[in-house]
Amino acid sequence: MRPRRTGVGARRRIAGRGPAGPAATRRRAAREAPRSGPTPTAPPTTLVRFRVNGAEVEAAVKPSDRLLDVLRGPLGLTGTKEGCGAGECGACTVLVDGRPVNACLFPALEAEGREVTTIEGLGGPAGELSDVQRAFVECGAIQCGFCSPGMILAATALLAEHPDPTDEQIRDALAGNLCRCTGYVQIVEAVRTAAARRRAAGGTR
Repeated sequence: MRPRRTGVGARRRIAGRGPAGPAATRRRAAREAPRSGPTPTAPPTTLVRFRVNGAEVEAAVKPSDRLLDVLRGPLGLTGTKEGCGAGECGACTVLVDGRPVNACLFPALEAEGREVTTIEGLGGPAGELSDVQRAFVECGAIQCGFCSPGMILAATALLAEHPDPTDEQIRDALAGNLCRCTGYVQIVEAVRTAAARRRAAGGTR
């Protein structure tokens, strides 16, 4: 009678170490079993109350939320644009207590109790344009329009502080707002035009 061969494969099967052996079965079952662990939880939120364009608002804000996220998200104020997301282009500029800030860098939690102005809040009650907006249209300072809301808000803040700005002051105030369309000549002209109209009218809007 020929003796039974007991090669490596046979020895592995006998020892329970082959693909079909109990040890391999247990390892495969362990790999295929769903991983257990704590269920991820949503980050905590804080109710933040502030004023936007003269109206009282409130929003549930996560620690990582930016003012830009709240304005464009739950508040639906999409006139504020997101460009670079790093505070370099100025497309997201809004006014916080009258001063221009990059909404993409401003923590939403810090808006508590503040007054925020977006491009939607500059016009009159009947939808008429502000003097700065009207000057931008008339002087050809708006082309693609993506940078315009931030540019107009920065110009509005400048004229509130300097009613008769020099060209140097205008360019300095708008240095953080990038425009790839107009070359800035029309933008500076628009700010000068708005300033002259405000002085002639003896007021601001």
